[in-house]
Amino acid sequence: MIIGSKGDYGVRALIDLAMYGDDGPVQRTEIARRQHIPEAYLDHLLAQLRRAGFVRSTRGPQGGHQLTRSPAAICLLHVLEALEGSLAPMPCLDHEDEDSTVCAQQWVWREIYADMRVRLAAVSMADLAVRERERLGQLAASYSI
Repeated sequence: MIIGSKGDYGVRALIDLAMYGDDGPVQRTEIARRQHIPEAYLDHLLAQLRRAGFVRSTRGPQGGHQLTRSPAAICLLHVLEALEGSLAPMPCLDHEDEDSTVCAQQWVWREIYADMRVRLAAVSMADLAVRERERLGQLAASYSI
């Protein structure tokens, strides 16, 4: 499994919304600045996240983007699948058929894929936001002149 820039930047955008969206909509320019995401690419990702039901957008001077539900209710697995498509390490795992003639080592990859899905489903945007706050706190604490 390789997570591309869509998955990486999309998850970063959702973490940003989880961290800064409690007080209302977050403007895309702020997300782009904080997360180092090109604005044009972020527009595309936010549209994809909106279609997938993770984000809602509000137009106008006080507008911006917000999560559609609590960060704790959005799991990493569903976000990555919405942005990247299948996360299966082999194409034969996208099918329920366990025909060994199609993929001789399918059983081992199926188990690994199942374990990975369980782990990714257990991680929420709230979990990632907590870790990001901790990381930013450590960066600020280690800054010295």
